[in-house]
Amino acid sequence: MTVDSPLSTPRQDDAAGPPPPFDAEVRPTMVIMRQALAGMRTLDAVLAAREHTGRARDQDARLARDGAFELTEVSVPGPPGGPEVSLLVCRPTATTAPRAVLYFAHGGGMIIGDNRLGLDDPLDWAQELGLVVVSVDYRLAPEHPHPAPVEDCYAGLVWTASHAADLGVDPSRIIISGQSAGGGLAAATALLARDRGGPALDGQLLMCPMLDDRNDTPSARQMAGAGVWDRSMNEMGWSALLGEARGGPDVSSYAAPARATDLSALPPAFVDVGSAETFRDEDVAYASRIWQAGGEAELHVWPGGFHGFDLVAPQAALSRAAKAARLQWLRRLLRD
Repeated sequence: MTVDSPLSTPRQDDAAGPPPPFDAEVRPTMVIMRQALAGMRTLDAVLAAREHTGRARDQDARLARDGAFELTEVSVPGPPGGPEVSLLVCRPTATTAPRAVLYFAHGGGMIIGDNRLGLDDPLDWAQELGLVVVSVDYRLAPEHPHPAPVEDCYAGLVWTASHAADLGVDPSRIIISGQSAGGGLAAATALLARDRGGPALDGQLLMCPMLDDRNDTPSARQMAGAGVWDRSMNEMGWSALLGEARGGPDVSSYAAPARATDLSALPPAFVDVGSAETFRDEDVAYASRIWQAGGEAELHVWPGGFHGFDLVAPQAALSRAAKAARLQWLRRLLRD
């Protein structure tokens, strides 16, 4: 069996070579993931699966980690004219000292997931560093296209900042984070907070963020038909969010942060991505443009990593290195 079975063969492109090699330790998991996703190549299939999956509240006992966290779900005011936004608040029970808060947006390509998805790493950080985690349940496309998801994220951030005392956190120590689509939403929410004079953020931790609706970087072309979240699935997610506007001249930077013309005055950023995934080049470019604007960014490109490798192969050496780098960045940030 090859990496590309049972899906299509990667398309070669004059401007991009074949996909970079996958890390040998994570590659078998990637092949299994591709097989599992073989029936999820259309939006209709994804929506049908989403309907049958339902919400993940049955995970709460696991997320509480034998009493290490107190979990509370709160409904907070949403954006003007929009519904309330659900936030899952995870408070560590081991300390009563003032803490920082990690405001988290889940992944899922803009089309799946809820505020329980992807919380294992944030909860690891919270246990290690004494953080409160607030995870936002933003509305999903295509039923709720842009700007609904990012406006929900922003509304939840505003509530979190204004209720810092109730949460037992320092309002000057809010770190926004997200993975994949959630990483893109975290970056976009940071832009909104800057431009609206909203909550001051202490940092932004962006894990393989989904930033560019144009879907035409060399890495996007390299990964056509390869890896887990390839070019066609990326187009599906962006089209669900933006419809016919996707890839056109009028897409907002609050939908696709790669469109932003000004990346100055943003909080310190951590950006990481695999070398063998669709988002590699847009993420590298985003970190580079933060530097060019005089900002602070730490960039990691994990050699041979596919999209989400650390989630599905957490014990691999590459995954452990990625997880350690994020924790070290947070530790340094919170020492300042």
